[in-house]
Amino acid sequence: MPVPERVAWAVDLLDPRAGERILEVGPGPGVAADLVCRRGARLLAVDRSAVATDRTLRRNADHVAAGLLEVRTAELAALDLPPGSFDAAFSVNVNVFWTRSADRELAVLRDALRPGGRLHVCFGPAGPQPPARITAAVGGALRAAGFDDVVVRSEPAGLALSSRRP
Repeated sequence: MPVPERVAWAVDLLDPRAGERILEVGPGPGVAADLVCRRGARLLAVDRSAVATDRTLRRNADHVAAGLLEVRTAELAALDLPPGSFDAAFSVNVNVFWTRSADRELAVLRDALRPGGRLHVCFGPAGPQPPARITAAVGGALRAAGFDDVVVRSEPAGLALSSRRP
């Protein structure tokens, strides 16, 4: 299965390093999970869809067996994660961050990231909404959740809002 350009771009932006602990929200078929684990990072992939988590598990059985990947079927807002336990978190094309209030989801991410931990909320380059609508909503939500220095990146491969936990 070919890697979609937006997914490769998002993982390059994330720049996972060996030994880092990463949280992926909405892994879909597990393409990004494979790329992250190939770089030696440990990944927790969380999706509310059992179909998505099953696809991620099937695609990445070797990474699960190697202890690099854990997959959970759960709502992000309901996760109970140890504070400061992740170096970075990311998502690709997860609409919850701009289609409704994501206060609880962003609080979970903020608390799960270590101080200085990276957050990247990524989208493909083309979608049903103008990029400014997405960046305004997500940027405002990130700032309201306590994330500092929100940076918007718009490139041919994708759109991302990136920040760090204070």
